Amino acid sequence: MDKTTLRNKMRQALATMTDEAYQYQSLAIVKKVLQESYIIEANIIGMTISNKPEVDTILLIEELWRLGKKVAVPKCHPKTRAMSFYIIDSFAQLETVYMHLREPIPARCELVDANDMDVILVPGVVFDRNGYRIGYGGGYYDRYVLNYKKGKLMSLLFDEQIIDCVPAEEHDCPVDIIMTPTERIDCLAQRGASENG
Repeated sequence: MDKTTLRNKMRQALATMTDEAYQYQSLAIVKKVLQESYIIEANIIGMTISNKPEVDTILLIEELWRLGKKVAVPKCHPKTRAMSFYIIDSFAQLETVYMHLREPIPARCELVDANDMDVILVPGVVFDRNGYRIGYGGGYYDRYVLNYKKGKLMSLLFDEQIIDCVPAEEHDCPVDIIMTPTERIDCLAQRGASENG
């Protein structure tokens, strides 16, 4: 099955999730993330402002602020398909842009370099256990993390978003860790096992 078909099928499946299940499972993931050593030790964490049915990052951001962490969120540049991350300390520093995305207002925020972030939470629609993902089709994150050397790439998702194998291409950048309501998947170890198996 090609990426577009897999993406569309998964989005349809996620759309059937009840609000109650969405909130309950998002909360379970957030609790696990806050116990993750890479998050505990991190100073700056990058992530998008979620839109349902993505795992709720608003709750996570509020908890990270309470813990004294810095949160950086991306601004997309559609003409070049590039991104810039800005540190926010209030949701008032966001504006709603195309596709109902909430992004930082650059004049009100501090620009941060990719390698200043200790962890980047990478969104996506479909994943496999090796950390390969199908995103939303823009390729923004694959481009952005190409030169990210400092920390970990992590994704937050619901259990049903995992399939056996995502068709990977040469330019695709897999994530290191996947968090679901029921699992913590070490994708680096999975990839090592796949290569050695």
